[in-house]
Amino acid sequence: MTSARRTPRDGDNPSDAVRDTSRPAHRRVRAARRPVIAGLAAAAALAGAWYATAGAATPPTLAPTTTAVPLAAKFPYLSAGYNNTREWTRTATAVAPNGTLRVAWPASDGVHVTPLTSAGKRSGADTVVKGAKEVGGLVAHNDGFALLTRVADTNKWKETAAAIVRYTGAKKTWTTKLTGTASHDTSPTLDGQLTWNGKKYGAYFVVHGAGGFADGHFGDKLSYVGPKGAKLGGGWGWGCSHDEGIALHAETAGDFTSLCFDDWRSGLFVSTGIGAPDVAPVVQREQCWAGYCGGTFAGRTGDLVKSSTGRYATAFASRGAASAKKNPDDTSGRGWTVKPRTSTHQVAVAFLKNRNSGPGKAVYLTNAPGTEHVDVHVAPYGKDRLVVSWESLKSPRCASGTCTGTFTGTHFRLIDWNGTPQGADTVVSARITGDIAVQKDGTLTWAYVPVTPSYATPLTGASPTATSLRIARLKP
Repeated sequence: MTSARRTPRDGDNPSDAVRDTSRPAHRRVRAARRPVIAGLAAAAALAGAWYATAGAATPPTLAPTTTAVPLAAKFPYLSAGYNNTREWTRTATAVAPNGTLRVAWPASDGVHVTPLTSAGKRSGADTVVKGAKEVGGLVAHNDGFALLTRVADTNKWKETAAAIVRYTGAKKTWTTKLTGTASHDTSPTLDGQLTWNGKKYGAYFVVHGAGGFADGHFGDKLSYVGPKGAKLGGGWGWGCSHDEGIALHAETAGDFTSLCFDDWRSGLFVSTGIGAPDVAPVVQREQCWAGYCGGTFAGRTGDLVKSSTGRYATAFASRGAASAKKNPDDTSGRGWTVKPRTSTHQVAVAFLKNRNSGPGKAVYLTNAPGTEHVDVHVAPYGKDRLVVSWESLKSPRCASGTCTGTFTGTHFRLIDWNGTPQGADTVVSARITGDIAVQKDGTLTWAYVPVTPSYATPLTGASPTATSLRIARLKP
């Protein structure tokens, strides 16, 4: 993001009365993160050997199957991230209770939602949510879907509003705006999550103050909405400062579990039921103030997985912390200064013992300072293991927290719930580019564009487009 000094308009939480003007700042605007979508090319089946827990007689094989799905419109599949780094444009794959699937992806005419069978094959025509600007989260229902997206709005910044749009079949049944004039906020970029617990939706996303006490500041917002579109109590209107990553897990009762990357406290935090993270438990200190922690949850790093015993796992790209201390020049008391351990990002996994507690020390799955790691994801694999995936870049060139480099492959690693590897990495030619659906039998399903990644240069200009997706399925 921009290195201009902070002003009242591009500050963080309005309670932060004093800033450290010696450090660069950034403004959370879509000018630096707008989906300038550019591309990567090369179809390939996802295959590779996985290895089971040490000592097992016959290690299982991870050999996902893939199915081609033609698209009804052109999909611009790369986005410009911080410092115009190349990032995959988010797709979201979700499973309905009856086992059918839906995939959401953006196009020039709105967000398309493609219906699929449980086997990952197209089952009908796309539903096009006209005017929708971003895939912020998707929930699949037996009779349709709900989409967290951005829609047109009238406000002082001329920015979009966050909204949940519900479709029954091919018919729009309701739209609920989650930002607006009354709440003095907009959402120029969501970087969000939408979850459903069978009774209510939870929508967690980035907001920009447009009047009121938070005018010009960036934070995040958690809203709960009922099955017919009515806003419910709970959540918060203002939370993590310049939130650069959001994770949300629906719970049957109580607060939905949430994580956020906060730039002023500088790191990844548990924000469950808290909102502003002044007292939020720390997952990992990171240098976030430059505008980049490692890629935004959930489309470009992270994911939040719950175990059968109530623990949680999250994975993320991390530069670590060589040192972390409070900023003595910040009279608000919440500012931290973090010096990164490496210029490149490594793959980290952290485990939370419950929805409100931070973990112990993060477990690093890589330790290769000469290699950049991007597009980190984690998903459950059977009852007691996890699959972690990432893309690696050799010969990285790093500046201001982001790196370019030469793509060398997509890595999959099987680990247990302590972070212990269950065999060697498998390097595959496909990749995970968004939300993963977990079907009733544990099968993991996701959509990706069959193209070869290129991270050699920042993304500038228009994006290439794709006219097909591949649906990958991995059964434990």
